[in-house]
Amino acid sequence: MKILLINGANLNMLGQREPEKYGSTTLKDIETLVIEKGKNLNCEVETFQSNHEGEIVDKIQQAKNVYEGILINAGGYTHTSVVIRDAIAAVNIPTVEIHMTNIHAREDFRHTSLISGVCIGQVVGFKELSYIFALEGLVNYLK
Repeated sequence: MKILLINGANLNMLGQREPEKYGSTTLKDIETLVIEKGKNLNCEVETFQSNHEGEIVDKIQQAKNVYEGILINAGGYTHTSVVIRDAIAAVNIPTVEIHMTNIHAREDFRHTSLISGVCIGQVVGFKELSYIFALEGLVNYLK
């Protein structure tokens, strides 16, 4: 089973960016954690990060017929990107939305996710463990 993990804008700054919200764990640490957990669940996880919306859309489109599932932390694009939503809907690959913080307990503009409606689930609020819970949920869904 192949899973694609996509991280959006500013997530490359984890470990430095607002540690009071996101902790000191880096994106590389999270990717390693998810890849290792994937091995335990008998799946291969490929990671991708971009600060550019179009590159994220391209990666989602390229995932068709390659990956059985997608994990995505779109970062701020969660609240603004119709094109990422449309790409997820177009490829029709089971997708789980991830956020390290509870977006529903933050600023009002973060309460709305444009992508959640085309995802099979959403995991929020558990810092780096959000990724692990999302992977476990997606693998169970796919089985």
